[in-house]
Amino acid sequence: MIAPRTPNIAEELRAAGLRVTAARVALLETVRSGDHLDVEAIASGVRDRVGHVSLQAVYEALHALTAAGLVRRIEPAGSPARFEGRVGDNHHHVVCRSCGVVADVDCAVGEAPCLTASDSHGFIIDEADVIYWGLCPGCSSARTS
Repeated sequence: MIAPRTPNIAEELRAAGLRVTAARVALLETVRSGDHLDVEAIASGVRDRVGHVSLQAVYEALHALTAAGLVRRIEPAGSPARFEGRVGDNHHHVVCRSCGVVADVDCAVGEAPCLTASDSHGFIIDEADVIYWGLCPGCSSARTS
């Protein structure tokens, strides 16, 4: 096993019950330094850090890290899945309909108001996934020019 470059990441992996590998450390570093990356961008970032890693290994690691709560997967309609390192809070996303850029949006009213559904249908709700759609500043100014 290659020694991880970031001891905190190794501790997080162990605390989540996951083996510490160079690829998992590189994957977490890539996701956390990126901005809502897709699998291809993550694989490229991991390869830049540790050399060859298969796309299947990246998918498997992302699945394990998402299940452990170390990475969050978002799936805007019509877009490939994206991954981010911001976990454990009630934030949402805004997606540009034109270029697909994604940005974080903090909950607008404070402490998790979105968790109060109009009808929970008996579910115990612990997360809300809200995606706002529109045009980013670059795309909206390009349309008005």
